[in-house]
Amino acid sequence: MKIFLCAINSKYIHSNLAVYSLKEYSKPSKAEIELGEYTINNQKDDILKAIYKAHADVICFSVYIWNLEYVIDISREFHKLCPNIPIWVGGPEVSYETEHFLTNHPWIKGAMLGEGEETFKDLCSYYQNMDCRKLSDVNGLLYKEDDQFMKTGFREALNLDTIPFPYKNIEDFQNRIIYYESSRGCPFMCSYCLSSIDKGVRFRSLELVFKELSFFLDNKVPQVKFVDRTFNINPKRTTDLLKFIKEHDNGITNFHFEVAADILTDNEIEIMKDMRPGLIQLEIGVQSTNASTISEIHRSMNLEKLWANVKKIQSFKNIHQHLDLIAGLPFEDYDTFKNSFNELYSIYPDQLQLGFLKVLKGSYMYEHAKEYEAIWHEKPQYEIMSTKWLSYDDVLNLKNIEEILEVYYNSGQFPTSIRLLEKYFDTAFSMYEKFGQFYEEKGYFNMSHSRNRRGEILLEFIESLNIDPKAFYETLTFDLYYRENCKSRPSFAPDLKEWSALSRKYATNSKLSHLERFTRPLPTISDDIEGQYYILFDYTGKNSIEIIKDCL
Repeated sequence: MKIFLCAINSKYIHSNLAVYSLKEYSKPSKAEIELGEYTINNQKDDILKAIYKAHADVICFSVYIWNLEYVIDISREFHKLCPNIPIWVGGPEVSYETEHFLTNHPWIKGAMLGEGEETFKDLCSYYQNMDCRKLSDVNGLLYKEDDQFMKTGFREALNLDTIPFPYKNIEDFQNRIIYYESSRGCPFMCSYCLSSIDKGVRFRSLELVFKELSFFLDNKVPQVKFVDRTFNINPKRTTDLLKFIKEHDNGITNFHFEVAADILTDNEIEIMKDMRPGLIQLEIGVQSTNASTISEIHRSMNLEKLWANVKKIQSFKNIHQHLDLIAGLPFEDYDTFKNSFNELYSIYPDQLQLGFLKVLKGSYMYEHAKEYEAIWHEKPQYEIMSTKWLSYDDVLNLKNIEEILEVYYNSGQFPTSIRLLEKYFDTAFSMYEKFGQFYEEKGYFNMSHSRNRRGEILLEFIESLNIDPKAFYETLTFDLYYRENCKSRPSFAPDLKEWSALSRKYATNSKLSHLERFTRPLPTISDDIEGQYYILFDYTGKNSIEIIKDCL
C-alpha cells in the first residue's frame, strides 16, 4: 500500500514541516509513504505528472491558504485520470466549513480535521489493513459515504514529545529554511487568527528540544524558524532556551522567534544583550495601536512596555526586529491606521511589515464579518477590500504605501536617503503616501527597476516636491555603494577621476573596496562631520565602512 503525501509550498526555500511530521509519525502503520514537495511556481501539469507517476494507492494533500487553488485544480485533473484512487486533504484551509468544501469538490474523498499526526497514522493503517478495521473507526475524519457525511470521533491533542524528529536526513534541506515546533497552541484570543481556537499551550520537553537544536547547530543549518505562536509565553522555559542558544552558538545558525514583546522579562532581555549579531531575530505582531481596535480583536497588550522593550533591544544593535501592522481591522479607519503606522515607524525597526487582514474561515472575525460590513476576496488569500471604517480607496492607497515601504525601507537599500527625505514631511506616513501616489501617477508600480533606477525615481519624486535634489546626491551614492560595489556609476554621482589618486592609495583591494567623497553630513552615518571627507567601503566584510577625514 503506497500513500503519496503532497505539499505545495509558496517558495522553494520553504519546507513543509507538517508532511515530514506526518510521515515520521506514521511509520508504525507499515504503509509505504512517499513525499512530494513542490511550489506554487511549478506548473500545475508538472505537479500532476509527478503525482500520477508515483503510482500511489492513496493521495493526501496538505492544504493552506496559499495553495488551495493549486490543490483543487490538480486533484480534479488527477481524479479524471484515476477515479478509483481516494484523495484526502488536511490542514487549516479545509478544517472549517468542511462539508461545504467537500460538497463543492466531490472528487475529494474526505478531510482530516485539526491535529493530523495520529489521524493520518490511523488512516494509513486502515488502508494498509482494510479488513481489520472500518474507516469510521478512525477519529478526526469527515468524509462522504452513500451521499451522507460521516464525521468520526474527536481526536485528542497529542503529547508533543511523541512526535518524532523529522529532520534526520538534514541533507535533504540544503538551502532551505528549517521550521521547528517546540509548542502548540496560543494563550491569546486574537479574533483574526485561527491559533486562538486551540485553547491552551502544549510544550515539547526542553530535554528533547535541546537535543534537536544541537543537531541543527552541529550541522550548521543557516536558519531555524520556530513556528511557536508565542515563543516567550513561559518565562522560565524561554530563559533556558535563550541561554542554550547563546552558549552553543556556532557562529552561523540564526534562530527566528515570534514573540510578544510586552511580556519579555528583564532576564530574557539581559541574555540577548551580548549575543552574536544575527544569532536571533524577533518578529513582533503589534497589529494596531488603536485602543478600540485592540479591544475588539481581543488583544492583550501593554503598548508602553512593548515600546520600552523594543527600544532596549534595539540599543544592543545585535538583534533584527520585525514589527507587524494589519490594515482592515475593526474600528481602524484611515486616520487611526496612520497613527499606528507613525508610532511603529518612529521606532525605526529593522523591518515594518504592513499587511492586510485575511478573513479566515473559523475565526471570530469571519463570524462577525457582516457586523463589520467587511468585504473581502472570495478566493485565497481572502484579503480585505473594505470595512465599515475603511473604504476600498483607502485600501488601495495603503497598498501603494506597502509597496513603497518594501522597496525603500524594508529592503534596506536607501536608509540614509529616506531618513533625509523624512525631514521634508510632517509624518513618515504622509511621505510614503505621497511617494505612492507619485509612483502610481508615473506608472512605475508595473515595471521592474534596478537599484540605480530606484534611486533615480526617488530623485524624480524629490524634484516633483520642489526640493533641491542636490542634497540627496550624496545620500543616494552612499546607499548604493554601501550594499555593494556598483557595476555602473550612478548618473547623479560626481566623476571618480576627481579623487583617483586617493582611491589608488586607500581602495587597494580591487573591486572589493571603493573610496567615495562626501561634502555633506549623512543622516545616522556622519551627522557630526563638517566639510569634506571620504568613506572607504570594504566589501570583504559585511557592509564595512571607514570614515576618513584627513586624506592629505
